[in-house]
Amino acid sequence: MSTDTTTPALHELGAHALLQAYRERSLSPVEVTEAVIRQIERWEPALCATWLFRPEQALDQARASEARWLKGQPQGLLDGVPGTLKDNIATAGDPTPLGSAAVSLVPAAADAPPAARLKEAGAVIVSKTTMPDYGMLSSGLSTFHPLSRNPWDLSKGPGGSSAGAGAAAAAGYGPLHVGTDIGGSLRLPAGWCGIYSLKPSLGRIPIDPPFTGRAAGPMTRTVADSALMMATLSLPDARDTMSLPYQDIAWGQFDQGADKLRGLRIGLLLYAGCGLPVEPEIRAAIERAAALFEQAGARVEPMAPFMTQAMLDGMDHYWRMRSHLDLSALPPAQADRVLPYIRQWADSAAGFDGPHVFNASQQFHLTRLAAVKACSAFDYVISPTSPMPAFAAELPSPTNDPLHGLEHIGFTVPFNMSEQPAASINCGYTQSGLPIGLQIAGARFDDLGVLQVSRAFELIRDAQRPWPQPPGT
Repeated sequence: MSTDTTTPALHELGAHALLQAYRERSLSPVEVTEAVIRQIERWEPALCATWLFRPEQALDQARASEARWLKGQPQGLLDGVPGTLKDNIATAGDPTPLGSAAVSLVPAAADAPPAARLKEAGAVIVSKTTMPDYGMLSSGLSTFHPLSRNPWDLSKGPGGSSAGAGAAAAAGYGPLHVGTDIGGSLRLPAGWCGIYSLKPSLGRIPIDPPFTGRAAGPMTRTVADSALMMATLSLPDARDTMSLPYQDIAWGQFDQGADKLRGLRIGLLLYAGCGLPVEPEIRAAIERAAALFEQAGARVEPMAPFMTQAMLDGMDHYWRMRSHLDLSALPPAQADRVLPYIRQWADSAAGFDGPHVFNASQQFHLTRLAAVKACSAFDYVISPTSPMPAFAAELPSPTNDPLHGLEHIGFTVPFNMSEQPAASINCGYTQSGLPIGLQIAGARFDDLGVLQVSRAFELIRDAQRPWPQPPGT
C-alpha cells in the first residue's frame, strides 16, 4: 500500500474530488481549468494529443460553471470538470477531420450525442483529441494531425484510434476523456497508456453515426471517473438507431470492494486464437493478475481460444472493401492525401469478388456466436488487452504491414462484434517501464458488473507507478 501523502496537483484530481471541492467552495472550476491548460501547454510540444485546443473558450465555460456553483445551482453531474472529446465526435460549428487530410473541413451542424451529454452536464470541454486517418490504425499516425506520442515513452505511440485521448488521460489533461472503439480503439490506447477505459455494450452510449460494433466510451485514470461518466454518456438520444432502451443504472454502485470477486468464475484467455503471439512480459503480467483474482476468492480457469485467423481475416477483408469503395469515390487529388499505408490496405481489396466479400462479411456473425458461447461458461473473462506493449510512434501498426495490419486486435475485436462490455485496466509494466493492459469482459448488458470487477481489481492490483511528467520537469 502506498504511503505517499503528497497533495495532488489540481490537474491530477479526479472528477469526484473536484466536484466535492466545488460543493465546499474550496476550489473553483476556473482554477482547475487554468491548471489543466498549463499542463497541456507543458506537454503538447512533445505529445501532440490535442485538436482544437482553445484555452479561452475553456475558461469561458469554467467561469460560467463557477457562477453556477456560487449560486448553488450546478448544471449537471459533471459541472466544471475538464474533459476532452475525440476528433470524430462532432461538436457544433467545428469541422470533423477524422484524422485525415483528405476530409473536407465542414463545420458540424450539431453536437454528436457524447458531446451533447457532456455539455448538458456542465463539463468544461478543454480540447478535442487526435486520431489516425479515418480511425483505421492502432496508432497516432495521421495525415491531418501531428504525430501523437505516448507520455510514458515519447518514442512510442499511444495506440489508437483514440490516440490523443489515451495520451491526454495519462498526461493529466483533466480527468474526463471520450473515445470510440470498433475493434479495440478505446481499450488498446488505454492499455498502452496505463489508464482505464470501458467499451460498453453496443448501444449503451448513444453515438452518431452508429455502425456495427462501434461504441463510444470513457477514458480515465480511475474506474470511479469512468463510472461517473457513464451516468451522463448513457442518457438516451434518438439519433442512434442502434441504441439500447434507456435504463436508470445505479452507476454510483461501481465500488463493491474486493469482495465482489469472491466466488466469481473467471475465464483466463492467454491466447487469442489468431494474430500475433503474446509476448512473455505481457503473459507474465496477466498471469500475475489472475493470481490476484484467485487470492481475492475468484475461481480462475484457463479458457480455450474461440477466435480463428479466418474470423480476423474476414473482418479485415470486409473493412478493406468498405474503405476501398469509400476512397474510390473521392476525387483523385483528395484520395491522394490519405495515408499511403491505408491506401495500400484498402486498395488490396480491388480484386476481391462478390463471394469473397460475402464470406468475409459472415465472419462478423461467426465471431459473435463464438464469443458468446465461449464466455457463457464464465461470469467474466480476463485476457491481455493486446499481445505486446506500445510500439514505435512512427509505425502505423505493430507489424508495419498493411496486409497484416490487424494482427494485434485478436483479444479486443470479438467483444465489439458480440456487443459485450469490455474494459482495459493497467496491471503492470514491462522492464522498460511501459504499461500493460488487462482486459475484463462481461456478459452483454452487464456494464455495471464490468465496472465493479474493474474496481475490485483496482483495489488489489500491485502498486502503480507515478504518472509521467512533462519533459524538463
